[in-house]
This record gives sequence, structure tokens and C-alpha cells, in this order.
Amino acid sequence: MAGHSKFKNIMYRKGAQDAKRSKLFSKLAREITTAAKVGNADPDFNPRLRAVIATAKAASMPKDNIERALKKAEGGDAENYEEIRYEGFGPGGVAVIVEALTDNRNRTATDVRTAFSKNGGNVGSSGSVAHGFDRLGLISYPATAGDSEKVFEAALEAGADDVESGEDGHEIWTAPDALHEVAKALESVLGQPDGAKLAWRPKEQVEVSAEVAQQLVKMIDALEDLDDVQTVFGNYSFSDEVMAAL
Repeated sequence: MAGHSKFKNIMYRKGAQDAKRSKLFSKLAREITTAAKVGNADPDFNPRLRAVIATAKAASMPKDNIERALKKAEGGDAENYEEIRYEGFGPGGVAVIVEALTDNRNRTATDVRTAFSKNGGNVGSSGSVAHGFDRLGLISYPATAGDSEKVFEAALEAGADDVESGEDGHEIWTAPDALHEVAKALESVLGQPDGAKLAWRPKEQVEVSAEVAQQLVKMIDALEDLDDVQTVFGNYSFSDEVMAAL
């Protein structure tokens, strides 16, 4: 278990603006339906489904929306979504991984390439940047869950591998196959997490300048605005000064 490290937010901001809330709910619904369709529709027997429902609740997604997404899978009339990963480079050579759920591979590929190219980036081949990341479980808690000592001790006891704490919250990292077991153990101590999912953690982070950050944020926004894109990860880091200027 690593010690306390300075909190580094992989994404450049926390949460979605109100204007993006409906899009966020739509993406969560798609993930819920897909998880229920490919696995068990009962979250007690489907770790992936249980994790995305926890994320949906943390995002204040209405209960009716969650139940509707589950019924869609149970009804057998849900679209067949394919999971696709894109890898590429953003402004300043930043490595970026994009995960999508799509029912039209050609459409999604075109949209993702356009978002990259119009904002100073380019899509690479499969494996071009993934080697610079570790695939791990990520459990997120708000700062109100407790101070760094409390969260560190809880994570250690639950079997987590690392903790990053800061004034914005806590990120608890686990081995991929231990994610749901650790998340369940943490709930009894820290309560419901903001999210629990598999994520890409960069082995090294690149601190970018204010100029690069502005263009990078535009590219991330363009990618996140795509209906088929579920998550975007990168190896970039913003200083406090750059964050203040965004």
C-alpha cells in the first residue's frame, strides 16, 4: 500500500455541468442496459452492473431511469452495443484512451477521429498508448467521506492497493479483480462511493502548459460530448495555476 500522495485529478474537472446532465444519464443508462444484457440482470450477481448503478446513484440519476434501463435489457429489445477502445494523442503529445459503447462502429470511429483532429490530436493504432497505463479498479469518494487518515486506514483494511487524497476527494485504486470486493468492504465504513469502475491509470503524468491545457480541454469536451463515448482517460496533469486559468 503506497502512502498518501498529492491528489491528482486525471480528469480536468469533477462532475458534469447541468447542461450535460441529461447526456450523462443517457450514457449511464446505456452502460446499465449493456451490463445487464451481457451478464445477470440482478446487480447482486453482476459486479459490473452493481458498479455502474452505484455510479448512477452518485450522479443523482433518478431511480425511474435506472429501472427503465434494467427493464430494457430484460425485455430483450435493447440495442446490441459493442465495446470499443480508441487510443491516441492530444495536444502536447498527451496520451489519451477513449472507451465507447456503440451500435455503429463506423460512425463512432469517424466521430472520434474528428474530435481528435479538429483539436490538435490524432488517433493512433491499438496499443499505441495503452502500454503507458495500468488497467485498475477505481473507487471514488467525496472529501466528506472522511479525512485522509480515515480513508487510508479503511482502504488498507479493505485490501486496496493505493489511495490518492486531496481537498477534492479520495481516489482508491485496486487490482481489477478485487474492485467489487474492496468497494463492498469500503461501503460499510465510508458509505456509498461516488463511483466504482475499471479505469486507466497513467504510469507517469505529463504536466502541460496553460496553452496546451486550453486546447486539450476542448478536445476532451468534444470527445465527451459524443453520445457513444463513455469515458476518456489521459496522462495529463494541470498545475494549480493552469487549473485556475481554465
